[in-house]
Amino acid sequence: MTVRTRFAPSPTGFLHIGGARTALYCWLEARRRGGEFLLRIEDTDRERSTDEAVQAILDAMAWLDLSADEAPVYQTHRLAHYKEVADRLLAEGKAYYAYESKEEIEAMREAAMAKGEKPRYNGYYRDRNEPYREDPNRVIRFRNPLEGSVVFEDKVKGRVEWANAELDDLVIFRSDGWPTYNFAVVVDDIDMGITEVIRGDDHVNNTPRQINIYHALGAAVPEFAHLPMILDKEGKKLSKRTNSVSVMEYREEGYLPHAILNYLVRLGWSHGDQEIFSREEMVRLFDAADVNKAASRFDTEKLNWLNQHYLKTDDPSALAAEFAWHLDRAGIDVAHGPQPADVIVALRDRVHTLKEMAERAKIWYGPITEWDDKAVAKHLKNDSAAAVLEAAKTLLAGVEWRPEPIHQVIEQVAAKLELGMGKIAQPLRVAITGTQVSPSIDHTLYLCGRDEALRRIDHALTLARG
Repeated sequence: MTVRTRFAPSPTGFLHIGGARTALYCWLEARRRGGEFLLRIEDTDRERSTDEAVQAILDAMAWLDLSADEAPVYQTHRLAHYKEVADRLLAEGKAYYAYESKEEIEAMREAAMAKGEKPRYNGYYRDRNEPYREDPNRVIRFRNPLEGSVVFEDKVKGRVEWANAELDDLVIFRSDGWPTYNFAVVVDDIDMGITEVIRGDDHVNNTPRQINIYHALGAAVPEFAHLPMILDKEGKKLSKRTNSVSVMEYREEGYLPHAILNYLVRLGWSHGDQEIFSREEMVRLFDAADVNKAASRFDTEKLNWLNQHYLKTDDPSALAAEFAWHLDRAGIDVAHGPQPADVIVALRDRVHTLKEMAERAKIWYGPITEWDDKAVAKHLKNDSAAAVLEAAKTLLAGVEWRPEPIHQVIEQVAAKLELGMGKIAQPLRVAITGTQVSPSIDHTLYLCGRDEALRRIDHALTLARG
């Protein structure tokens, strides 16, 4: 049997980081076992689901390159089929119509709690065999077994057992004509041939109910793996409604997609002490059965370290398109400045994110807008600054415009004026950037371009001469 996993987000908001980890684990499990990974959009919450949220999920999945093997399945496109399956359960006596009002249901719950019992449906309509009738309160309830237990082996949590006496007759079709979550996902997973359900452990309480529906429909029950929670730095649950941010906000903050995936794969799973994983290694080594039972804590410093590792070690040309996206967001026209890959080489040891890099790169794509007065006073208004700038300008005008020949010019100026490299580099650094902080002076000059570098040196000479 072909292994088939699915990621099934609800489009009631952005794709948060916990959802991305679930998607990654589903994708990896399918890929490692030569199976198929599917995407389902669970959009039956019509009050809260939006087209914008659907697109945000699709965009995030595309950015992370977690490609599905088939077109996405949308629950809203399957309403007629859900009704057909519910009608089948009704015909077989495995479901029934119930007509209590909201007030009656609430009174039922309060009565149970007054007796010290678990608030639940009391089964009033279970054996009344009420026929269909037009009624705004009409729902379809599943006839849950009254005896025995539901037992399943969870790949993460181990053996889980739930007494049927603890489960009431859940609603499978609401009064608004839409299926409930527990019913729709079972029908979907059967139709999609899902063999492995990997999801957050907030769904583990739903699993016994869903297994009973599988049995009622005569379908094979998939294997389950319920993933532990992700906690924030204070130890609270990471939630898209409270304190986490969306996957695409991580992109906006300048993180690389493969750095996010590398971080997420270790957020609940490990392979010895290994920290850095290529995509190929993740596919080869990951196993849902090896996921930790304990919750994980999100560590932004660790993510920053990973992101900088990839900035330092990746081929700059492979990062250029993503960096260009950040330059554009920063209002920078890439056509009026150096190639993004060259900027990456100059700055990647100095930043943790592409957003930081784009901010620092502005100096090469437009004029100096602010001068550091202390840097000007220290490095341009001293006895040697004008001579340094004049000598450098003369030699730079005719040199091949690459970092290595530019570096040789700096050495020649230092030798000619009998000054240390710092005495040469700092006036030029202030001339080119307006500050005394930048990458190596040869890269700083190179990225500026010959004509603009010479123009800026001329302006610095004016400042140096008062």
